Amino acid sequence: MEAGCHQPSLTVTADAIQRLDLKALVQWMDQPLSKLLNNGAVLELSYEWPRPPEDPRELSECAEPRLWALRADARYPWLPLLLDRPKGCLIQHVAMLVPHDFRPSEGIRFDPQALELWVTHRLMVLDQLGAEAGVPGHQRGNLSLMAASLGFELDAGFWELLDRAR
Repeated sequence: MEAGCHQPSLTVTADAIQRLDLKALVQWMDQPLSKLLNNGAVLELSYEWPRPPEDPRELSECAEPRLWALRADARYPWLPLLLDRPKGCLIQHVAMLVPHDFRPSEGIRFDPQALELWVTHRLMVLDQLGAEAGVPGHQRGNLSLMAASLGFELDAGFWELLDRAR
């Protein structure tokens, strides 16, 4: 990421969540896809969503932030590739989109079939977007890393199948 180009940490305010306002992402997303993807997974996305202290829900269990994340994901399908993995931003984003359970002792436990479908679909979408942007095979390593951070190891045959289907 170029120094001073973008803030690596963005906060989505409660007002933005209520209005489904994606303006916080514009400074990142108004770039060519190839440049975005070359920057890597460096974006830390956090949410300001007030909850009473007695509310036991995790953020990903609150309907309003989930709806904002769904809109952001629909508008910017490559957002997961930009989210900082070590800080848990990718997992949090996926939790907003994929059915899961949360237990304080175990953390997030995704529905395995739902997560597999989401990962497979996302890999196909992002590989196609990369190809259309002129960065086809170049980003497959990044896509594989994203899948691995969610617990999936890809067989090389997956990419071969996609290439044959083009």
